[in-house]
Amino acid sequence: MAKTNPAEMLPQERQQWILDRLRQSGRVVAVELAAEFAVSEDSVRRDLRELAAQGLCKRVYGGALPLSAIVAPLKQRRQEHASRKLALGRKAATLVRQGQVLLIDAGSTNAAIAAALPRDFGLTVVTNAPDIAQILLEREGFEILLIGGRIDARIGAAVGAQAVQEIQRVRADICFPGACAVDAVGGLWGFDSEEVLLKRAMVEASGETVVVATSDKLGTVATHRVAGIAEVQHLVVEHDAGRALRAAFVAHGVTVHRADAAVA
Repeated sequence: MAKTNPAEMLPQERQQWILDRLRQSGRVVAVELAAEFAVSEDSVRRDLRELAAQGLCKRVYGGALPLSAIVAPLKQRRQEHASRKLALGRKAATLVRQGQVLLIDAGSTNAAIAAALPRDFGLTVVTNAPDIAQILLEREGFEILLIGGRIDARIGAAVGAQAVQEIQRVRADICFPGACAVDAVGGLWGFDSEEVLLKRAMVEASGETVVVATSDKLGTVATHRVAGIAEVQHLVVEHDAGRALRAAFVAHGVTVHRADAAVA
């Protein structure tokens, strides 16, 4: 909380306070902010509109959500929070059963899942990501189907019409779509419209959807919706994910799995 009395804040100070609350709580409600600031709801809605116009939050009915950071290139993401992603990957791999067909999307966290999969389960892995196929090829014991199409270097995987059509011809037990953002109300989100179509095809081709997300992606939204929260059966989160955020997903019928603490 800012030291200034909320009722005496200038609009710029109020907006900064709103951003701080978004980072801490994962959402803000207009009527509650109006009461805290002792201003009209119209003033708060104007603040939220201005923040949304600057790309700092996402307006939703009754308030706002934080906007997840734009996805960095895959090469950069591989070097970020490696131990945290390894912990997530190990937890996600425990949801897999013998003989299943898996759809694994591109991404550094999903690469950690591939590295943690048990090699003696007779698994078939369908992926649009060459690096994930290579990880499994080096480990042996997996049937691998690599989805073709145009390779997007930033994403590190095949996207586009050809890739979507190939996925539509598959029936998988579980899919692991890469998560740009996931919110308990809105569901799973992405930034790139072409990539979102591919993620959507994965969800539709699978019996269950498992979203694996680092804490910075929880309670956030992006530009395009991949799937509603009712289409997500499992969410794998970091060990220190906030209790309130976890409870919000559970309240919408999602089974939440906490990874072990990351080893530094």
